[in-house]
Amino acid sequence: MNSQRLWQIALSILVLIAGFAFGFRGEFYTDALVSAFFGFALGSVCVIHLRLFPKLVDALGLLAGMMVFAAVDFGVLQYAPRFMAWISFLGLSSFMILTLRLVWARPEDRRICFLAVVPSLLFVSSDWFASTFLQWTEKAHPRVLDLNLLVLDGSLHVQLPFLLGQAFLQWPWLKVLSVIAYIALPIPIAIVYSGHLLRSPSRWLSSMFAFLITGPLGIVFYNIFPAMGPAHIFRTDFPWHPLATSFLSRLALTPIALPGPRNAIPSLHMAWVLLAMWYSRGLSVVERAIAAFFLIFTVFATMGLGEHYFIDLIVAFPFALFAQALSLYELPWNNSQRLQSLSVGLFLTLGWLGILRFSPKVFLVSVILPWLACAVTVAFCVYLQRSLLRATKPEPTPAPAELVPASAS
Repeated sequence: MNSQRLWQIALSILVLIAGFAFGFRGEFYTDALVSAFFGFALGSVCVIHLRLFPKLVDALGLLAGMMVFAAVDFGVLQYAPRFMAWISFLGLSSFMILTLRLVWARPEDRRICFLAVVPSLLFVSSDWFASTFLQWTEKAHPRVLDLNLLVLDGSLHVQLPFLLGQAFLQWPWLKVLSVIAYIALPIPIAIVYSGHLLRSPSRWLSSMFAFLITGPLGIVFYNIFPAMGPAHIFRTDFPWHPLATSFLSRLALTPIALPGPRNAIPSLHMAWVLLAMWYSRGLSVVERAIAAFFLIFTVFATMGLGEHYFIDLIVAFPFALFAQALSLYELPWNNSQRLQSLSVGLFLTLGWLGILRFSPKVFLVSVILPWLACAVTVAFCVYLQRSLLRATKPEPTPAPAELVPASAS
């Protein structure tokens, strides 16, 4: 037996030990595996896995791994069964099998295995560490500026979060679909990333970077403008008792000391689904339809659940444009479209935060002013984003040999 085979056996044993150690650990089970957000982050690994390796043996391996985790955690360790745990077990099994594939891959298959394992690890790790960064932001900013955002929403004379919150109570099916889109956000990200990996090799890297840097960039802006969302401020009064627009001009805009995550503006959920929708260009009709579904129902969820104000979603447009321009390595830094999108995205994001922080009541002058500002922001960002992608000339091409899924080899 040569040294390479010994290394492969040793690494395989380490992968199995690490995977089962995480899956059987009680603290990890209660803190992560039963979490809806983390469960879907892990579950998204299955999407990448089965799209790149659509083999029966892989599907059976996922099911077998899920049953092993369930048998030990529920039967032996007596952990309380939860629905999300099953999705987490699938994702954890998928990651273990993908890593074993990488360890034992032939040289010609090693690249595709690497591009499945490493981004999956980065996507899941990003979700895992998000709560830690939000806790740091809460400690750094014990007071929030929600009243400033409330003034902007009220200046529109239509407080959409409260209307959608009421709609959720009247039409439960709308709430269910919206909540699914909200917590299953990693799914469209995995679909778009794996789609480009298979069809457009020139676009997978920039999409991966854009999805990954959106979280850390968002934390920076959360520290610039800490806010929580109307459900956290109004509590039991949400969504039936919004403040009257006539009262907002007399409202004292003082920071409020409240516990909770400071993750309102810009809405990262909105930014991620915008990026998924933008990057779905050039993919199949089904992939674009899935991205559109998540975009539409994320809009409903972010406001209807009371986690975001309407303005949070508007500011997500220039923020997402900035993230995409920052990640679009296909264009040189001195490219005019890239520089324009980069500078406008950052300027509009910071500009909105500045106005909202220091002079939000200027929008109470006329109802036309806030609506016009929001419409111009969205329209300009969409125009620049389309110009930006046209400049890259995305033409889906057959994947090179090393990127062809194993089933097609």
